[in-house]
Amino acid sequence: MRLVFMGTPAFSVAALDALHEAGHDIACVYSQPPRPAGRGKKDRPSPVQTRAETLGLEVRHPVSLRNPEAQAEFAALNADVAVVVAYGLILPQPILDAPTHGCLNIHASLLPRWRGAAPIHRAIMAGDAETGVCIMQMEAGLDTGPVLKREATAIGATETTADLHDRLAAIGADLVVKTLDALPDLKPHPQPEDGVTYAHKIDKAEAAIDWAQPAAIVDRQIRGLSPFPGAWFEHEGARIKVLGSALGDGTGAPGTVLDDALSVACGDGAVRLTRLQRAGKAAQDADVFLRGNVMPKGTVL
Repeated sequence: MRLVFMGTPAFSVAALDALHEAGHDIACVYSQPPRPAGRGKKDRPSPVQTRAETLGLEVRHPVSLRNPEAQAEFAALNADVAVVVAYGLILPQPILDAPTHGCLNIHASLLPRWRGAAPIHRAIMAGDAETGVCIMQMEAGLDTGPVLKREATAIGATETTADLHDRLAAIGADLVVKTLDALPDLKPHPQPEDGVTYAHKIDKAEAAIDWAQPAAIVDRQIRGLSPFPGAWFEHEGARIKVLGSALGDGTGAPGTVLDDALSVACGDGAVRLTRLQRAGKAAQDADVFLRGNVMPKGTVL
């Protein structure tokens, strides 16, 4: 098929690669404009733009698709379909209507659960047993369109957002290729009205760990916010991020270190911290972290 690809972050790159490898004619790639990044705050192209240029594909990054000129340029591509993966701009109706088969979105949840901006984080933080990917026919509402294909996967007991992100990106890439192969014969399934939840954007204010919460909630917070923004606690005036955890053994006053393996008491149960990071330092597994950061049994975090 002749298609337009629209995506921005690393999550989108696997789908771009899969569509290219499948032999589809990618007429153009749309991505968010380069943004200042790094210590020098120089403009840095998105992961999708970088990969598209490596593949020799045309890249456009308009700041808006609401103006008639941008819409006319898009329509002139004469695409059979547009594939949208975490693009970052709202698509107005003229854009949605331009391709012959409309715009398909790769969404990282089992719709209608977790519509919105942060479905991977929210699934882990809510304690969902499974999540997945839906290929959705886009319409004007926020992730409300009918679903063409879906694939579920279990969420591992120690899986972080980073881990799940990579798995779902690969699942989505494979699923969208299968969807395009079968597109003329697929029947869209409207989303049920029951079970709708919204994956609101992650707020950094959610990242402070409250050890008085049950261990299951603290563990899910840590894994759901890893790697960004990273759940954190303070020790001796320093903020320390926790990027990995598992449910631990033991009980005690909330925030108390219970053993030499960095198990920490919560309001109910305990969490074992498995990967940590001090400000300005690289992330380390707990055993390595403890060599330079003394937190013996009885320490209160």
